[in-house]
Amino acid sequence: MNVKPTKKTYDSDELVVEWQPSLCIHSEKCWRGLPEVFRTDERPWVNIEGAEDKRIMEQLEACPSGAISGYWKNQKQDNKTESSSTQVEVSKNGPLMVKGKIEIKHSNGKTESKDKTTAFCRCGASGNKPFCDGTHNKIGFAG
Repeated sequence: MNVKPTKKTYDSDELVVEWQPSLCIHSEKCWRGLPEVFRTDERPWVNIEGAEDKRIMEQLEACPSGAISGYWKNQKQDNKTESSSTQVEVSKNGPLMVKGKIEIKHSNGKTESKDKTTAFCRCGASGNKPFCDGTHNKIGFAG
């Protein structure tokens, strides 16, 4: 099953929040950390008015996959802090987390760049390979 990449945007006066569902690994950090903004049972699920922009930005930084991110309108999006190195972290019973700037070359020849955190499937059951989609939780993956 291929998941069509989607990006949804939510704006306040000063902040832009971007949501890319195809990158989500369902760690639940967003809605557990700030349920007044990230509401899983409502649509739209991001309530940009639910907290102060600074607090929302702090919560966005906790997203392990980069599926939900943000930037300040007064700063160019291209000026994101770039790390000079790439770090690979093996999550217990979860995905392979690659942190930093990388280029991915897919089997069909397409390439894409990532510059924050990318979660790669380790369990083999993701419906969005090579990326993690949280299926490891459903199948009880241990590793």
